[in-house]
Amino acid sequence: MTKAYNSYKSSEIDWIEQIPSHWSEKRIKYLFSEKPSTQNTDLNSGSISFGSVVYKDDNSIPESTKLSYQEVLVGEFLINPLNLNYDLKSLRTALSDKNVVVSQGYIVLRLEERDTDQSFFKHLLRVFDVEHMKSLGSGVRQTISFNHLGTEALPLPPIKEQKAIASFLDTTTSLIDSLIEKTQRKIELLREKRTSLINVVVTKGLNPNVEMKDSGVEWIGEVPSHYEIGKLKHLCNENQRSLSNSTDPNYELNYIEISDVNSEGVIENHTPYTFGESPSRCRRIVQKGDVIVSTVRTYLKSIGLIEDKVDDLICSTGFSVLTPLERINSKYLFYLLRTEWFISKVISKSEGVSYPSIQSEKLMNIDVVHCELLEQKQIVEFLDEQIHRIDKTVSNEEEKIKLLKEYRQSLISSVVTGKIKVTEDA
Repeated sequence: MTKAYNSYKSSEIDWIEQIPSHWSEKRIKYLFSEKPSTQNTDLNSGSISFGSVVYKDDNSIPESTKLSYQEVLVGEFLINPLNLNYDLKSLRTALSDKNVVVSQGYIVLRLEERDTDQSFFKHLLRVFDVEHMKSLGSGVRQTISFNHLGTEALPLPPIKEQKAIASFLDTTTSLIDSLIEKTQRKIELLREKRTSLINVVVTKGLNPNVEMKDSGVEWIGEVPSHYEIGKLKHLCNENQRSLSNSTDPNYELNYIEISDVNSEGVIENHTPYTFGESPSRCRRIVQKGDVIVSTVRTYLKSIGLIEDKVDDLICSTGFSVLTPLERINSKYLFYLLRTEWFISKVISKSEGVSYPSIQSEKLMNIDVVHCELLEQKQIVEFLDEQIHRIDKTVSNEEEKIKLLKEYRQSLISSVVTGKIKVTEDA
């Protein structure tokens, strides 16, 4: 069980108003020592990711760079003190559970104080990280050193309470993390269902009893017998409108970059510019009903629909702007291009390794299926309704994860700073 302590005293720690009366305070430099930089070429590279030490891909790190890395061993604490103001959400401290080497930019600490519990300080340093450490890098200083950390004080309960707190938090956060993991898996399954639904309905239609035929296209398979198979260029026009280089430099526009379209086809953002200040690739004019398909970095699956009228909307030349013909419903075309088989074909026809791209001619010559306009509209109505339900459920599950993470952090903070007491039967 948890409850408040019987009595408290004022704290000299900046980010904690009071602590239990029998707790003490101690500066970090008296609790920890900074480990001297130690080379160990036998170990894999590591880094911090959201409060845990993780392995990095050694193949992506030049050997000459890795030779300068420093050792961090199981039971040592790792702190990322770099660019604190640019990473306000990630946890930047961790108790290492693996032997790795890390960049010289990290601080490696050893817990030196007797009668201290490593797991307790794992939780305490995470709260210190969230509540206070990032403020040490405020202003012009984005990076801190052990000298900056060393003078900061931490609350220090008796060792018996440290162990009880650590045991309680290890168990409780493990249960919360398990629930978060299950919820994340549920979201993944819902998104897989969303993708599968689009694949099936666009390709097979809404009538499960309809007569089928072989499409003649390997990656599409069987389709309803009344469906047509043809090239994408027969369903839409491409890149009909563009800004010229002589455009008034004061012309105000809204710009869509490839990164503004997420992997599910949602256009999350557009940035206002004047033409004179805009990127050189800011050229393609888009209007309501257009579908934009990324022809560079095609693995990002940046394919979006312009559903609403936005004045002076311009997208990157990294997109192909597809304007559907009168016999093609724009939302149907969007769903058609969101199918896994179409995206896979785009990726397979792309050239280049680090920056794969597809030529316009290859894109427009990809085989696709389509049906009559009335059935297109029926398919769109059905998919809109079903996907709205799935997306609403995903949003609810994501909110659960957010609340669980907030509760997890709040619980840890309350326990390690003495706001609530962990009793022996907890």
